[in-house]
Amino acid sequence: QVQLVESGGGLVQAGGSLRLSCAASRRTFSSYAMGWFRQAPGKEREFVVNISSSGGSRYYADSVKGRFTISGDNAKNTVSLQMNSLKPEDTAVYYCAAGRAVVAGSAQTYEYWGQGTQVTVSS
Repeated sequence: QVQLVESGGGLVQAGGSLRLSCAASRRTFSSYAMGWFRQAPGKEREFVVNISSSGGSRYYADSVKGRFTISGDNAKNTVSLQMNSLKPEDTAVYYCAAGRAVVAGSAQTYEYWGQGTQVTVSS
Protein backbone atom coordinates (compact mmCIF):
# COMPACT_ATOMS: atom_id res chain seq x y z
CA GLN A 1 0.00 0.00 0.00
CA VAL A 2 1.28 3.44 -0.93
CA GLN A 3 -0.09 6.63 0.56
CA LEU A 4 0.40 9.88 -1.31
CA VAL A 5 0.00 13.35 0.16
CA GLU A 6 0.05 16.47 -2.01
CA SER A 7 0.95 19.94 -0.83
CA GLY A 8 1.82 23.33 -2.23
CA GLY A 9 -1.42 24.40 -3.83
CA GLY A 10 -2.82 27.87 -3.44
CA LEU A 11 -3.94 31.05 -5.12
CA VAL A 12 -1.66 32.77 -7.61
CA GLN A 13 -2.03 35.44 -10.26
CA ALA A 14 -1.74 34.62 -13.93
CA GLY A 15 1.89 34.46 -14.95
CA GLY A 16 2.97 33.35 -11.51
CA SER A 17 4.47 30.10 -10.27
CA LEU A 18 3.68 27.36 -7.79
CA ARG A 19 5.48 24.22 -6.76
CA LEU A 20 3.48 21.16 -5.80
CA SER A 21 4.94 18.28 -3.86
CA CYS A 22 3.77 14.71 -3.43
CA ALA A 23 5.13 12.76 -0.48
CA ALA A 24 4.95 8.98 -0.63
CA SER A 25 4.59 6.80 2.44
CA ARG A 26 7.44 4.60 1.37
CA ARG A 27 10.04 4.32 -1.29
CA THR A 28 8.22 4.19 -4.58
CA PHE A 29 10.32 5.52 -7.35
CA SER A 30 12.27 2.40 -8.15
CA SER A 31 9.04 0.46 -8.70
CA TYR A 32 6.36 3.00 -9.51
CA ALA A 33 5.78 5.50 -12.22
CA MET A 34 4.40 8.76 -10.85
CA GLY A 35 1.96 11.11 -12.45
CA TRP A 36 0.09 14.34 -11.91
CA PHE A 37 -3.48 14.77 -13.03
CA ARG A 38 -5.90 17.62 -12.55
CA GLN A 39 -9.62 18.13 -12.47
CA ALA A 40 -11.40 21.41 -12.97
CA PRO A 41 -15.01 21.96 -11.85
CA GLY A 42 -17.42 20.29 -14.22
CA LYS A 43 -14.67 18.64 -16.22
CA GLU A 44 -13.14 15.19 -16.35
CA ARG A 45 -9.82 14.43 -14.74
CA GLU A 46 -7.02 15.09 -17.21
CA PHE A 47 -3.41 14.04 -17.48
CA VAL A 48 -0.74 16.63 -16.76
CA VAL A 49 2.62 14.86 -16.59
CA ASN A 50 4.22 11.50 -15.85
CA ILE A 51 7.69 10.34 -14.81
CA SER A 52 8.79 6.75 -15.30
CA SER A 53 9.94 4.54 -12.43
CA SER A 54 13.54 4.95 -13.54
CA GLY A 55 13.14 8.70 -13.79
CA GLY A 56 14.50 8.57 -17.28
CA SER A 57 11.31 9.42 -19.14
CA ARG A 58 8.88 12.26 -18.71
CA TYR A 59 5.68 12.84 -20.62
CA TYR A 60 3.84 16.14 -20.60
CA ALA A 61 0.41 17.11 -21.77
CA ASP A 62 0.65 19.59 -24.64
CA SER A 63 -1.19 22.17 -22.56
CA VAL A 64 1.62 22.35 -19.98
CA LYS A 65 4.69 21.56 -22.06
CA GLY A 66 7.37 24.18 -21.58
CA ARG A 67 5.70 25.57 -18.46
CA PHE A 68 5.57 22.65 -16.02
CA THR A 69 8.44 20.44 -14.89
CA ILE A 70 8.24 17.19 -12.93
CA SER A 71 11.10 15.95 -10.78
CA GLY A 72 11.67 13.22 -8.24
CA ASP A 73 13.75 13.01 -5.08
CA ASN A 74 14.37 9.39 -4.15
CA ALA A 75 16.00 10.27 -0.84
CA LYS A 76 12.90 12.14 0.31
CA ASN A 77 10.32 9.91 -1.41
CA THR A 78 8.82 12.95 -3.08
CA VAL A 79 7.89 14.02 -6.55
CA SER A 80 7.45 17.68 -7.34
CA LEU A 81 5.71 19.68 -10.01
CA GLN A 82 7.11 23.10 -10.77
CA MET A 83 4.46 25.18 -12.50
CA ASN A 84 5.49 28.42 -14.20
CA SER A 85 3.65 30.92 -16.36
CA LEU A 86 0.38 29.82 -14.85
CA LYS A 87 -2.85 30.56 -16.66
CA PRO A 88 -6.43 30.77 -15.39
CA GLU A 89 -7.18 27.57 -17.29
CA ASP A 90 -4.69 25.77 -15.05
CA THR A 91 -7.13 26.20 -12.18
CA ALA A 92 -8.02 22.74 -10.87
CA VAL A 93 -7.52 20.23 -8.12
CA TYR A 94 -4.18 18.56 -8.77
CA TYR A 95 -3.72 14.89 -7.90
CA CYS A 96 -0.59 12.84 -7.51
CA ALA A 97 -0.78 9.20 -8.58
CA ALA A 98 1.45 6.13 -8.61
CA GLY A 99 1.35 2.86 -10.50
CA ARG A 100 3.57 -0.05 -11.42
CA ALA A 101 2.34 -0.69 -14.94
CA VAL A 102 0.91 2.54 -16.23
CA VAL A 103 0.02 4.07 -19.50
CA ALA A 104 1.28 7.57 -18.90
CA GLY A 105 -1.90 9.46 -19.69
CA SER A 106 -4.41 6.88 -18.53
CA ALA A 107 -5.76 7.54 -15.05
CA GLN A 108 -7.24 4.05 -14.84
CA THR A 109 -3.79 2.47 -14.88
CA TYR A 110 -2.61 4.21 -11.72
CA GLU A 111 -3.10 2.27 -8.49
CA TYR A 112 -2.72 4.92 -5.81
CA TRP A 113 -3.96 8.48 -5.55
CA GLY A 114 -3.51 11.40 -3.23
CA GLN A 115 -6.34 13.51 -1.91
CA GLY A 116 -5.56 16.44 -4.18
CA THR A 117 -4.50 20.03 -3.71
CA GLN A 118 -6.32 23.07 -5.06
CA VAL A 119 -4.58 25.41 -7.49
CA THR A 120 -6.39 28.61 -8.37
CA VAL A 121 -5.00 31.04 -10.93
CA SER A 122 -6.62 34.44 -11.05
CA SER A 123 -6.69 36.59 -14.17
